[in-house]
Amino acid sequence: MKNVSSILAYLDTLIDNPHCELVYHKDYELLLAVMLSAQTTDKRVNQVTSILFEKYPSLDALSKAKLEDIETIIKPIGTFKKKASNVQMIAKRLLEEKSGVVPNNRAYLETLPGVGRKTTNVVLAELYQVPVMAVDTHVERVSKRLGLAKPQDDVLTVEKKLMRKIPKTRIPRTHHQFILFGRYYCKAIAPLCETCGLKEICKKEKLP
Repeated sequence: MKNVSSILAYLDTLIDNPHCELVYHKDYELLLAVMLSAQTTDKRVNQVTSILFEKYPSLDALSKAKLEDIETIIKPIGTFKKKASNVQMIAKRLLEEKSGVVPNNRAYLETLPGVGRKTTNVVLAELYQVPVMAVDTHVERVSKRLGLAKPQDDVLTVEKKLMRKIPKTRIPRTHHQFILFGRYYCKAIAPLCETCGLKEICKKEKLP
């Protein structure tokens, strides 16, 4: 576990105030933003949700919006027709089934359209500080480069390994640090290896 301690210590120095970069002001806004972020960037999601949530400032307004209007607003993020339908269905179901509140309930959240394990993990960790690790492309890449997971591991295996190796109380914080480290430092293309304090343990050159 020596490497884990070194990794966490370095990330605390490099990224001392990690936070979610998706902009939200209400619980359902986070849920919708994370769902919309699939296969696109947080920056692009923030651009469309700032318009969407201003025009439709409540779940009730979203549930009654014209689907075509939602599609037009979120079109820049891709797969917008499916995602627009998901937005409206989630709004309707939260209103009808949960009085408009995003619950601390994995089983329920994973029944919502467009919401899978990764999205649920993000929402539970961010809203309720549940110690779960959402494995996106950044977390997966960082985990494998730092030897916390094997190159052939799928995302669920990576998640389970991280949950075992990282202290429970650290998981929400470390999750954000891994994302930001992968997004700005340990990038897929042109990573900042020369200035990285973890380059001695990095396995990047051994990965396919």
